[in-house]
Amino acid sequence: MATVRHNEAQHRYELETEHGLAIAVYHQQGDGLVFTHTEVPPADEGKGIGAQLVRAALDDTRKRGFKIVPACSFVVAFMGRHPEYDDSRRQTA
Repeated sequence: MATVRHNEAQHRYELETEHGLAIAVYHQQGDGLVFTHTEVPPADEGKGIGAQLVRAALDDTRKRGFKIVPACSFVVAFMGRHPEYDDSRRQTA
């Protein structure tokens, strides 16, 4: 399984596939990272590449202390299937 890398200079997470680069683009807004675009090479669609990319990006976002703000339809749908990533539903202690 390929490794997702954080390309901080270009404000995106990247995953190299045999058909090209899958990306999840974000921008920082306050204490949140707003995910605005996810793209997977057409030949890799439906293979779980996007889910692998987004899961790693959201895990890293949390590890870095940022809130997750979905603005891309793919990230919104992923979070709908995985509500543990929905910061609007999280309770703080």
